[in-house]
Amino acid sequence: MTTMDVARYQAAERLLRHNRAGLVRGGAVSPQWIEGGARFWYSVDTCGGKRFVVVDPAAGSREPAFDHARLAAALAAASGRQVDAAALPFAAIDLREKAVVFSAFDSFWQCSLDIYLCEAISLDAAGGAGFLEVPSPDGRFVAFRREHDLWVRSPGSGREWPLTTDGREDHGYGVTPFAPAVLPNKLGLPTHLPPALAWSPDSTRVLTHRTDQRQVRRTHMVEALPADGGVPRLLTQRYAYPGDAHMSLGEFVVIDVTTGHAVQALAEPEPIPLQSPIASGWAWWAEDGQAVYYLSQSRDVRTIRLNRLDPATGHVRTVLSESGPTRVEPNPAALQPLVKVLAGGRQVLWYSQRDGWGHLYLYDAHTGRPLRQVTAGEWAVQEILHVDEAARVVYFAAAGLVEQDPYRRSVCRAGLDGTGFARITDDDLDHVVTMAPGKDFLIDVASTVDRPPVISVRDLDGQVLVELERADIEPLLATGWTPPERFRATAADGVTNVYGVLYRPHDFDPGRSYPVIDHLYPGPQSTRVSPAFDPGMLGREAEVLAALGFVVVAVDGRGTPGRDKAFHDASYGNYASAGGIADHVAALRQLAATRPWMDLGRVGATGHSGGGFATVRAMLACPEVYRVGVAESGNHDNRLFHLQFAEAYDGLDPAAWARSSNVDLADRLEGKLLLIHGGVDDVVHVHHSMRLAERLITADKDVELLVVPGAEHFFVGYEHHVYRRKWDFLVRNLMGIEPPEHRLTPAVLSMDLIISLFS
Repeated sequence: MTTMDVARYQAAERLLRHNRAGLVRGGAVSPQWIEGGARFWYSVDTCGGKRFVVVDPAAGSREPAFDHARLAAALAAASGRQVDAAALPFAAIDLREKAVVFSAFDSFWQCSLDIYLCEAISLDAAGGAGFLEVPSPDGRFVAFRREHDLWVRSPGSGREWPLTTDGREDHGYGVTPFAPAVLPNKLGLPTHLPPALAWSPDSTRVLTHRTDQRQVRRTHMVEALPADGGVPRLLTQRYAYPGDAHMSLGEFVVIDVTTGHAVQALAEPEPIPLQSPIASGWAWWAEDGQAVYYLSQSRDVRTIRLNRLDPATGHVRTVLSESGPTRVEPNPAALQPLVKVLAGGRQVLWYSQRDGWGHLYLYDAHTGRPLRQVTAGEWAVQEILHVDEAARVVYFAAAGLVEQDPYRRSVCRAGLDGTGFARITDDDLDHVVTMAPGKDFLIDVASTVDRPPVISVRDLDGQVLVELERADIEPLLATGWTPPERFRATAADGVTNVYGVLYRPHDFDPGRSYPVIDHLYPGPQSTRVSPAFDPGMLGREAEVLAALGFVVVAVDGRGTPGRDKAFHDASYGNYASAGGIADHVAALRQLAATRPWMDLGRVGATGHSGGGFATVRAMLACPEVYRVGVAESGNHDNRLFHLQFAEAYDGLDPAAWARSSNVDLADRLEGKLLLIHGGVDDVVHVHHSMRLAERLITADKDVELLVVPGAEHFFVGYEHHVYRRKWDFLVRNLMGIEPPEHRLTPAVLSMDLIISLFS
């Protein structure tokens, strides 16, 4: 049998997530604000190495933050270590007057910028907070968790004191209810997140919640080979299933950091099955510190309320509420809520899809009644960027205003009186925006799937103040990568437009015939395809598969977010549709009709997590189309998946949960299937793939099962093996050839690797 050229595996490996970051230089900017947001610094990879840059938008200037060569020499002299000016051993800096502070070689350093002399300093002198600490706005305090309670430390004096003393296991303060622990354990990191709390604007009080998980179901996994090499170990976590009587609850409390006086919210505890409402932006302080606002949602996700908590008395009242026949959500796609309290608490800017599109409405906060609709049209608000209350203008990002691609985002503004709508970015590019803290300028990343980013600072009229970066993609092109094709197709209903991207194989030859892979993720909480140049966490693997020689297609079918409400509601109570798998089939056939090099006799599917579920569902629902599949970490039986996901997207309907079970349809399998799962996956438990495999075996269906015993949901530390096994399976069964004898290089376990996985 023919063997694939090893160069294809090598090219694919260069495109893996932990390698790809170095292939696009200047493609992203992460601003670190200084001087209250008047200026900022960022780091960027260039052909000459990493550089730190400081920007003054008002002056229109962009310049090096310091002399990199002189700082490297100074640090080398002070530390006795070798330091490369093109690869400085730190990722973050604190710019001070005539000095820069950073952490390197397990110490904190301060380097004067007049004589370039480095000296070691203490953490308190560095003014930093640890990863698990939350600093106060004025920098005088940091809050942290110790055991099950909250503590505060004063960096100036080093004094520490408890804010609470009655925290207990499964009933602690500032606890995020769903915090997978396997990956942090593997990296030697704490197994809990920073405390869920919000400082008052004047730094005198904290808002937090006591998280009650005492009655939540305990679920179990077995760690086959613990780190100490001992006998298998039982891993237990609180993990509620759909329909369970009990889920995690949050009891809001406001605590004075100097006196310890606590004010409990005089309301029923809030259901918080997955994320902390504080960490996810569902609870926040008013700008004057006179109130706390928080959103609450009914268990059936059909009602949402805005509540006001008086931090002095604990009194809670409902400001406004909205109900509907399907999901009622405060945002379009698992983002921060699009809710702003205005006019000193007298008005509320509120997101709603009541007219079929995601728009903003102004409410009277005292009566709870709508005053007017602020935005309108067949497009959708995606994010509130800034509300200028003096000018009575809201700035926001919206999708649907670019005719050829309804997912591209534009920056817009409108008057709170419903007039004066205008697009600030009037081109047809996709715009990802970060607002400055002072709200007087924004950082704009403009791109499309086939056009590299140009990053600039703009004022609120859209004028460019200073250009920051033009992405250099020469290293990416050198791998054989070519830009994907954005396409539009007609959904299976024969009416609705759906959109996706198509990646051609490396060294594409239109005279050849290529196998096709549908790279799946069904949502319904997020889209699969990014409208920007950066394809995102999901899209990068599509590029990898194209390097192997496949045509790769990704589609956002009906049921995914980002469009009108009816489009998204196609998945409500219908997770079984796998994000519109029928729409994927329709798109594949339409694409192949004009692209004879797509061989629809050799179609495979692959995906991770929800994409793992969709891969198997595609093979079971459409066996005449999908002949081969690799399903990773799939939630194959939502009756035994996390309560939050199943109930939010399939409703409180056990029949719907059953319809979305791949296990119950296992006897329909006809093609070749590889199931891959982490043995200690604490997000989607391994029993999902085990149960499916058991049912397939009972039905005498051929299935390959790879359980990676020590792996969690993302196979960190095992990616090299999982990728190779997946590639080998697809190459053998879709191309009909043998994969090369090539072993991928394991990625080095680090925080940089973790960031590459989730960004």
